[in-house]
Amino acid sequence: MPTDDVFADLLAGNAAYAESFTVADLEATAAKGLAVLTCMDSRIDPLRMLGLQVGDAKILRNAGARVTEDVLRTLVLADYLLGVDRVMVVAHTGCRMADRTEDDVHESIREAGGPDTRAISFLTTTDQVDALRTDVQRVRSWPYLANVTVGGFLYHLDSGRLDRIC
Repeated sequence: MPTDDVFADLLAGNAAYAESFTVADLEATAAKGLAVLTCMDSRIDPLRMLGLQVGDAKILRNAGARVTEDVLRTLVLADYLLGVDRVMVVAHTGCRMADRTEDDVHESIREAGGPDTRAISFLTTTDQVDALRTDVQRVRSWPYLANVTVGGFLYHLDSGRLDRIC
């Protein structure tokens, strides 16, 4: 086991959390029948944003809140095995994946000292609302997800409000 202390603050936080841990008996299913796909942006708190508690929803996150093959695979499991019958796709204002091109992101990574990432698609968009509509339609038309209701939303970082887009 590594002996560095780069995670020491987090392990201390976990120790404090574990002392008052109260959700050991929660079911694995989503109590509210909900899955939320949102961006990995740390300014978004999906449960609090929707007035939910631990155990109420399945939370999926990635850069840009994009519906990828992995998201679709995960939603199939959530639907058939974990009680999900509603899906919210939640994009947000100020998203870096929605105001730059693929080339911009690749160049930013290179300038930050990273490797050549041109073999990776970061799924950027210059029309966030259109991308959201496309992603919602992708879930709606996925043959393995015929039993779920899907909505697309835009979360405003400056106010905490959600707008339903589709």
